[in-house]
Amino acid sequence: MDILNAIVALLNFVIIPGAAYGAQLALGALGVTLVYGILRFSNFAHGDTMAFGTAMTIIVTWGLLALGISFGPLPTALLALPFGIGLTALLVLGTDRLVYRFYRKVKAAPVILVMVSMGVMFVMNGITRFIIGVNEINFTDGERFIINAREFREATGLAEGLAFRTTQGITLVVAVIAVAALFWFLNRTRTGKSMRAFSDNEDLALLSGINPERVVAVTWIIVAALATTAGVLYGLDKSFKAFTYFQLLLPIFASAVVGGLGNPLGAIAGGFVIAFSEVTVTYAWKKVLTYLLPADWAPAGLVQLMGTDYKFAVSFAILVIVLLIKPTGIFKGKSL
Repeated sequence: MDILNAIVALLNFVIIPGAAYGAQLALGALGVTLVYGILRFSNFAHGDTMAFGTAMTIIVTWGLLALGISFGPLPTALLALPFGIGLTALLVLGTDRLVYRFYRKVKAAPVILVMVSMGVMFVMNGITRFIIGVNEINFTDGERFIINAREFREATGLAEGLAFRTTQGITLVVAVIAVAALFWFLNRTRTGKSMRAFSDNEDLALLSGINPERVVAVTWIIVAALATTAGVLYGLDKSFKAFTYFQLLLPIFASAVVGGLGNPLGAIAGGFVIAFSEVTVTYAWKKVLTYLLPADWAPAGLVQLMGTDYKFAVSFAILVIVLLIKPTGIFKGKSL
């Protein structure tokens, strides 16, 4: 019985949260890796693109709720998500036309584009804060739990109750659908194949008649969709605060680099590696160990390797180690 309780506690505090967080990081890292693989620069404005898309989705959600429109047991934000994606796509396409296109034409070095993206990051951050404010916002409605802890305890007789939040389930389902749709698009459609060809060899792709501006535009639209989806899922699961997404940039970049920058499969793998590393290191293992160890051996302390305030330090440490040992990442992407 104690072993079952330990498994339930592990599911509650490590496996389920780690899987949901990993899916969110994977979607964010996919956007970063697409920009790096196709447009050939590291987009430091990606976190604030997520924040802007989430803010737009929240505003549309408020509008739908004001009109009496909801999504039943599911969050209304899912209905607002396509509008958020559309508005974010307009923003990034406009930014590309006003800012990045000039540097592409003069064939600026990637480091110049990185510096430019940092400027864009601060502008986007300011716009988002101006539109929606700086306060924490909870915008989840509908049913809160798929599996309720109290009902689980009553049904099983275990001391530990399994709690599986609706937002966690939605995160995993939407992430699977988004990733499947992206890989289908890249591998099965003519535009997707053009993007892959452009990424592999730009000069050869241009000689083959591929329109570079079309590839760039489609890339930004996909990046907007991935960023907004990742941002909304993270906001539903936790809460929304504009500055939080600026902080998320580190684990998202760490996910992309660990998996292999420029490699979509690597971005997904890296997202889960970073997520489970953060959750595992910052979790207080006392409860699980108390169930598994004899009473005399039960730990007195929390058995926590690192406080949750320092979880981003885990991402940074892993990022540095990977850059030092294997810069191309797990799936042999492009080195920085």
